[in-house]
Amino acid sequence: MSDADASAAPTAPDENPQVRRVSDWDADRLRDLAAEHETPLYVQDIDRVRENCERLLAAFPDADVRYAVKAHTGRAVLEAVRDAGLDAECASAGEVDRALAAGFDGSRLHYTAVNPPARDLDYVAGVAAAEPDLTVTVGAVDTLDRLAERGYDGRVCVRVNPGVGAGHHEKVTTGGAAKFGIPYDRAADAARDAAERFDVVGIHAHAGSGIDPEQLDSHRELVARMGDLARELADPDGGAAPVDLDYVDVGGGFGVPYEEDAPPLDLPAVAEATREAVAPLPDGTDLAVEPGRYVVADAGVLLTRVNTVKPTPDETVVGVDAGMTDLLRPAMYDAYHPIRNLGGGRDRDGGDAPPVAEREATPVTVAGPICETGDTLGTNRALADPRRGDLLAVGIAGAYGYEMASQYNSRPRPAEVALDDGTATVVRRREALDDLTTVEREAARGRADRTEGGR
Repeated sequence: MSDADASAAPTAPDENPQVRRVSDWDADRLRDLAAEHETPLYVQDIDRVRENCERLLAAFPDADVRYAVKAHTGRAVLEAVRDAGLDAECASAGEVDRALAAGFDGSRLHYTAVNPPARDLDYVAGVAAAEPDLTVTVGAVDTLDRLAERGYDGRVCVRVNPGVGAGHHEKVTTGGAAKFGIPYDRAADAARDAAERFDVVGIHAHAGSGIDPEQLDSHRELVARMGDLARELADPDGGAAPVDLDYVDVGGGFGVPYEEDAPPLDLPAVAEATREAVAPLPDGTDLAVEPGRYVVADAGVLLTRVNTVKPTPDETVVGVDAGMTDLLRPAMYDAYHPIRNLGGGRDRDGGDAPPVAEREATPVTVAGPICETGDTLGTNRALADPRRGDLLAVGIAGAYGYEMASQYNSRPRPAEVALDDGTATVVRRREALDDLTTVEREAARGRADRTEGGR
């Protein structure tokens, strides 16, 4: 699709397409938002979040669908997910706190931490005292002991390492990594032992993040193993007491197509394959899934402005004001994000550059302002010949975009705008230079106060 064609309004919500490409965003609206709020700027479409929730619930009508909060923790997103009927799967005490603030009650909260710090367990045990329906997922016997030491005896889910992993990068392939879960051959005994101290309500496993259609065999194998384990717990050999589970959680990780020509995941087919692989579950035991990326990835774009165009003998480098501190995934995972030139720049003589539809596509490297060779948003990308001042849209940036933003190189984090039924609201303000030293200045004031008080 040309940039001229792509300036049309996005697909109507009632059509609910399987994926929203960067070319589907309204170019004029994005240019207006960048002019009003400056760049770098994240834009998150809450209507699209709702559509993705609807598609998941339709594909898994008889399952518990839980949103993996780490994908995007913004309040507007969490409230939309809550209203859509998804539960919240939280990987940290901070995510539990955010979910509570967004209106989730304990019955819809699942705390799934890895090697949780003491202060996190202290906080979650305190929350559980007021919200006894909260569920804690544990991936080590040590964690069970640590919970008991805090007086916790509530709902527990046992995380299992099924020995099967998948994902878009080795760094997010969790199913076979020793860090995650109790080894499969020890999981049944661990669950039975836990049932003597806690209310064991589920078992859990997760293959990895960003599973694509070619990795579905691994997903199905994981699901089948979890079904086998649930049946073993319900009807054990050797006279062991049965463990009646409320659910079997087979994780999420459903991928989205980042590359422009990649097909979308056939979610109904994945759902059907998941149900077939896990069946038959014991009576009273439900299936649970916990997608994150699928809910928010294509609901977000990152807007960035071209500040430098530098031809070199090997390539043309297009410098922009967003970098790895704003969107880490390309540097961290060699991840691909589609990039679209929305134009609006100036020629070197100071005049307006031609509309992007009239420019030839030019292969370029889009590089950020961070002092790292890896600080690139894309290499060898055919963009409408970029000019200084052009606005670029980096697509499929709604998952793990803002969440992984940092202040490295003493860079303030970007602003974020939420679009909800056509209305744009700033939901995270742009950080200023003063924000970079706030905690240092507060520490200095604390030292001064203590010194003054000791006199």
